[in-house]
Amino acid sequence: MKLIDRQYLATPFYGARKIAARLKSQGQRVNRKRIRRLMRVMGLKAIYRRPRTSKPAPGHKIYPYLLSGLKITQPNQVWAAGITYIRMARGFLYLVAIIDWYSRYVLSWRPSNTLDAGFCIEALEEALKKGRPDIFNTDQGAQFTSEDFTGLLQQHGVRISIDGKGSYNDNLFIERLWRSVKYEEVYLKAYQDGREARIGLGNYFRLYNTERPHQALGYRTSAKVFTSTPVEVTSTLTSDPLRIEVPTLSTAFILS
Repeated sequence: MKLIDRQYLATPFYGARKIAARLKSQGQRVNRKRIRRLMRVMGLKAIYRRPRTSKPAPGHKIYPYLLSGLKITQPNQVWAAGITYIRMARGFLYLVAIIDWYSRYVLSWRPSNTLDAGFCIEALEEALKKGRPDIFNTDQGAQFTSEDFTGLLQQHGVRISIDGKGSYNDNLFIERLWRSVKYEEVYLKAYQDGREARIGLGNYFRLYNTERPHQALGYRTSAKVFTSTPVEVTSTLTSDPLRIEVPTLSTAFILS
């Protein structure tokens, strides 16, 4: 599963067939069936344009995608959330994080050994103590489309935005965060258990928010941008999921 996770980060457009072939070429004794089963456990799917790559649980309300063409010019305008998989020496955890889109500031995070909605709701409750966004964007996962999660957002007057079917870049900044977390923390530490993972992730997110400079933010920290007067920042999403234009400090975020 650790090898699958590394390969997926490097080539998120690979499905079970290609990942199996890649691992075989590295001397691993695997087959497509096993890779497919483990990817399901990890919640991984190849990301490319196709119908119904992610869908809410039956009966959950479907919300529109609100970020198309939207200029993001200040903190607390758009928040986003996502879930990823964290491998440990013994077992694994799921990790949810909520970020402010403009500043990349991690408002809250929670680990869990199950994929129910509870740990996502706890993270949202913590984040809402720090502010309230105009729009909250997620993928179509059942955790985020559950009535408890969406109801909490509606109670605070937050508009709900859900990624479109088959989209690979609607929640791009969350995917960037996961890449940073894994390459800068998880793969370097090789957590032994859940306690060690929680300590390590807590230390990393503090560094990420308050010490790590971001090129896209003019080498300022996320915490500095989140709490300061907005300065226009740009990030243009291209049609190529593997090529992302380098942000500048001349115009606002434009999502299309």
